[in-house]
Amino acid sequence: MIQTLEWTDNGVRFIDQTKLPTEETYVTCKTYEQVADAIRTMIVRGAPAIGVAAAMGIALGVKDSKAESAGELKRELDHICEVIGKTRPTAVNLFWAIERMQQKFERLRVRPIAQIKQEFVEEAKRMHAEDIAANQAMGRHGATLMPREGGVLTHCNAGALATAGYGTALGVIRAAVEQGKKIHVYADETRPFLQGSRLTAWELMKDGIPTTVISDNMAGAIMRQGKIGAIVVGADRIAANGDVANKIGTYSVAVLAKENGIPFYVAAPISTVDLACPDGSKIPIEQRNPKEVTHIAGKQMTPDGVSVENPAFDVTPAKYVEAIITERGIAREPYGESLRTLAGVDSEVRA
Repeated sequence: MIQTLEWTDNGVRFIDQTKLPTEETYVTCKTYEQVADAIRTMIVRGAPAIGVAAAMGIALGVKDSKAESAGELKRELDHICEVIGKTRPTAVNLFWAIERMQQKFERLRVRPIAQIKQEFVEEAKRMHAEDIAANQAMGRHGATLMPREGGVLTHCNAGALATAGYGTALGVIRAAVEQGKKIHVYADETRPFLQGSRLTAWELMKDGIPTTVISDNMAGAIMRQGKIGAIVVGADRIAANGDVANKIGTYSVAVLAKENGIPFYVAAPISTVDLACPDGSKIPIEQRNPKEVTHIAGKQMTPDGVSVENPAFDVTPAKYVEAIITERGIAREPYGESLRTLAGVDSEVRA
């Protein structure tokens, strides 16, 4: 299995996703500031992986703290969480991880400092293991929705590289292949950062799963030609009503899927569901460096001074989503009810 990130005695070790697919190199972050930078610069990316990376970064900062009291440690923890929380605003798993680590501290604050530090490390490791188990469960649920054979389209990278291992959307594909389904993946290149052509294709080729990379603007034509039986993507945040924030271009794919009568599925852990966010209009959309659009492989492709838009994500309305696959089961419309049920929110809270 691909080691996207792991806790080591020397720090948090990441595969450097900015170097793939031509270089398989690893980076070890020895401070929480370095972990924050790895998240910000997309050395590590993908909502579930960002969540686990955040937890490990917080654990690293707490472990290295010189605080002598719970009060001092709490002040340091708040600062660490603030630094990490400013890295990627759209991925709700980042804030889920921060909140979980903060809640962990509140339960431990009366314990000796050394024990708090060790418990933080163990919690981060636990979140890593939980993510892999969740992805595998998600894969088992989602595999039942995949065609017995034929093409499946995906956009961006929602595989092992976007998680602690196995993957969300690609985990569904992996599980379907493991069950004997004969799937051929069509991977959108995913401009401007090319996560599909660089990362998804790299992962699937390692697994021996047949894969064809297409440019983003080919997706509609490929659907119309009858080559696609299903579409499955990941998510960075899912609103309470089922609206989905995912990599820019996902909305276009979903609209094309509806026009061509192709089921559009989203695979994401429960931690990606933000029940406090009523709908997609309230999801913050990260704006990234225009140079990602104006340059390819360091070469300038646009005239100097031209205006550039570079949102990292878009929002797909729930009406285009056939089902949302989670580790706890499959949610369908009405998502306001099904997502709350899977999240374990009772009817009194719903009312």
